Amino acid sequence: MKKSLIALAVLAASGAAMAQSSVTLFGIVDTNVSYLDGVSNAAGTNTDSKYGIGTSGNATSRLGFRGVEDLGGGLKAGFHLEGEIFGDDGNASGFNFKRRSTVSLAGGFGEVRLGRDLTPGYSKFVSYDLFGQVGIGQFMGWSDWNGNNQTTANNNNDANGIRSSNMISYYTPNFSGFTAGLGYGFDEKADTTNSKKGRYVGGYVAYDNGPLSVALSYDESSALTLGSGATAVNGADRNRLTLGGSYNLNVVKLNAILQQTKDDVPGGSERKVNAYMLGASAPVGAGEVKLQYALYDQKAIDSKAHQISLGYVHNLSKRTAVYGTVAYMDNKDASKLNLSAKGLGTIDARAGDSQTGVQVGIRHSF
Repeated sequence: MKKSLIALAVLAASGAAMAQSSVTLFGIVDTNVSYLDGVSNAAGTNTDSKYGIGTSGNATSRLGFRGVEDLGGGLKAGFHLEGEIFGDDGNASGFNFKRRSTVSLAGGFGEVRLGRDLTPGYSKFVSYDLFGQVGIGQFMGWSDWNGNNQTTANNNNDANGIRSSNMISYYTPNFSGFTAGLGYGFDEKADTTNSKKGRYVGGYVAYDNGPLSVALSYDESSALTLGSGATAVNGADRNRLTLGGSYNLNVVKLNAILQQTKDDVPGGSERKVNAYMLGASAPVGAGEVKLQYALYDQKAIDSKAHQISLGYVHNLSKRTAVYGTVAYMDNKDASKLNLSAKGLGTIDARAGDSQTGVQVGIRHSF
């Protein structure tokens, strides 16, 4: 009898311990049919159309694992491993956890994360883009404007600055609607010419209260290599200042982003891009319609590009939706900004030429 009671006590204790921790498998599969007109040929002498099966038109396709352990006293430990998947070719180039690979500690003080993650200066602003920073309709302000030569030997942060490796980040708790996030990405390079090569530092402050949301962020990436070959420029520092917000009027939601990206080139003039976005979305039946306009003023080449995007998402259930997006990019003068359509290969635009794109797809989350 005594042995039975001891066994029951051990089982109860182990059950309680298991109840305090959890691991979740999650993901999204988003696949579409895409069409783009105005795609430059390899020689850049002509344009043509391109179409096929694409991926991540409404949400980035992904597969991940995340877990949380309750340590008691309001303290929690967690991990998050997440990688991108490609429904069009089944990850022909291989699978990794480059979307996010972090371990964290959270409590009343906020949350501290270690590893590869979205930069804090970017993470808050995904929600202000009505197209969620995916597909042909997305706001292109986080483009790699001046050709950041992203290689393992060069930098730890992504070419467009939305993620950083070797990063420590901190997110505050909510103080009556006010939140903030800070991040520092270590360069980890034994570079005798520039010890800051590949370093990231940045953060944001935000205020969310009812229908109103507003945020301001600053990001800086150090000692980048812009371009390649004979025209490559070494040691450039990129800083980005972004202001964004949204206001929900129930019948319609308004979103806006104002952004300046500046590359300080050693011994040369700064290269600046000012980007502006204004959008509106409204619920329609079981779905949502959204309209967004963006202007990209590329000061370094004295050229502009205008983008307009129209989309509709129809929810078939809580986890499954079908969607359609139409977008138009109007390049002026030397601008050659292209729409983003993953899975179609090279889709460059020619300087001064426009691009038109259509995406129709299905998204399922689990």
